[in-house]
Amino acid sequence: MQPTYKNKKFIDDIDFLNKTVILRVDFNVPIQNGEISSIKRIIASLKTIKKIVNNGGKLVILSHLGRIKSKEDLPKKSLRIVAEKLAEILGQEIKFIPENRGPKVENAINQLEKGEILVLENTRFQDLNNKAESKNDAELGRYWASLGDVFINDAFGTLHRAHGSNVGIATYIKESAIGYLVKEELDALSKLIFSPQRPFYAIIGGAKISDKIGIISTLLEKADKVLIGGGMAYTFKKALGYKIGLSIYEDDKLELAASLVKKYPDKLILALDAALAPEFADLEPLYNQENPLEIPDHLEGMDIGPLTIELFKDHLKDGKTILWNGTLGVAEFKNFARGTKEVAKIIANLKDCYSIIGGGDSIAAIEAEGLSNSFSHISTGGGASISFIENGDLIGLGPIQEKH
Repeated sequence: MQPTYKNKKFIDDIDFLNKTVILRVDFNVPIQNGEISSIKRIIASLKTIKKIVNNGGKLVILSHLGRIKSKEDLPKKSLRIVAEKLAEILGQEIKFIPENRGPKVENAINQLEKGEILVLENTRFQDLNNKAESKNDAELGRYWASLGDVFINDAFGTLHRAHGSNVGIATYIKESAIGYLVKEELDALSKLIFSPQRPFYAIIGGAKISDKIGIISTLLEKADKVLIGGGMAYTFKKALGYKIGLSIYEDDKLELAASLVKKYPDKLILALDAALAPEFADLEPLYNQENPLEIPDHLEGMDIGPLTIELFKDHLKDGKTILWNGTLGVAEFKNFARGTKEVAKIIANLKDCYSIIGGGDSIAAIEAEGLSNSFSHISTGGGASISFIENGDLIGLGPIQEKH
């Protein structure tokens, strides 16, 4: 089966000379105390940016940054700081306009010379106008499309959403294609979905089954084993009749959890024991030595325990393809990051294994351990990755032009 994105136009298929190019990137960077705390997303877009400007395009960059709910959000969510950082990284002048529609924008675009870059203001500023960006308002998409000759979508992180700045522009512009980052992400994930080397194992963590039920169900069909940790494990444990103490669980997902265990008894591998605490805080971990599989009434599960680490190690040891999404405990607490760290090391040490990790917290954990280079691919888009694994396609790819 051929993934549909392979039929879409790619950046290398486009002649950019003297064309005005609208590039949608994902510059939704973390900002702390007025400073960008990670430039990874900017770095990830550089290959596409350089290709366009080096080939004589006049480049107009669009991105979102956070969510905009009221006018008070506007000063904190301006892309000016990102434009300045991009100028610093590229070593060239970047023009910036604190607007994304209107005469000032149109004049600035008309004055662009080939090889120049203009960054427009946060696309979600238009969400103050009846959520025009997030709800893919046709008039807004048509307007942004009118500003350029070509549209390149390189914002993998938003490809699972239909917004004015991706689906909208692609629908109304005459030429469109995907960028390098989008193709790299889709190529990596396609190896998992369409042609995984076996054994293929998936590790799914995070707090809620409801957030990941689609991907768990898909992976139980596609993978050889699915290992479950994190907060969602307690819903499964409770469904099987184990005591889970004060641990989080989803009451309305107990029946579903039980049915998955019944349907896939050999594929679904659940955490056994847990590192415990009397409250949700970074305390010294406690363990139920007498009965590790049960959690006393006054304690809650905060991380996978030593028995589970060994269990997961045993199951993963012959893996040839591994997907990991979501931490296995409350990894932001130092005392409850051990399970996530140990599993990261297990995967990092596997020989001849194609490994993909996704989800911001999981990626932060492997970066903290200095293990980033030990993974085959680090995915930049959590929700988009999950959606692609579930469906083999993404809504943002739909209106991108087909190759002729």
